[in-house]
Amino acid sequence: MQGKRILYLMLGWFSLITGIIGIFLPLLPTTPLVLLAAWCFSKSSVRFHTWLIEHKFFGPIINDWQSSDGIPKKARNRAIIFMWAGMAISIFIVSRIWATIGLVFIGLCVTTYLLRLPLRSESKNIAEEKDEEA
Repeated sequence: MQGKRILYLMLGWFSLITGIIGIFLPLLPTTPLVLLAAWCFSKSSVRFHTWLIEHKFFGPIINDWQSSDGIPKKARNRAIIFMWAGMAISIFIVSRIWATIGLVFIGLCVTTYLLRLPLRSESKNIAEEKDEEA
């Protein structure tokens, strides 16, 4: 059981570090890697999981994902735009038909998934921010 815990811990740190690198490199997805790190830490270390959930930058990503309130419409739309922009650049650079077909298929699947997610109302975001300030 200890070996499994160490494996989850190593995978969690690898995912988090790769996600941080993804902030600066457009082809690495930050959010899924941070979510994977949170899951790995939940299986291996209460301390690191709590730290990640309470983190100033990464905590809101995890809390948004775990809540059933949905995601902000602005965030969803940005994710779709940047994803397609990155894939268009990749298609242009690679210029292979099999890569183009694969990227378009993946893009359509992810876009469909994002469009089906529930949206959180903007008024709720403002109310939550006011509660945090008080």
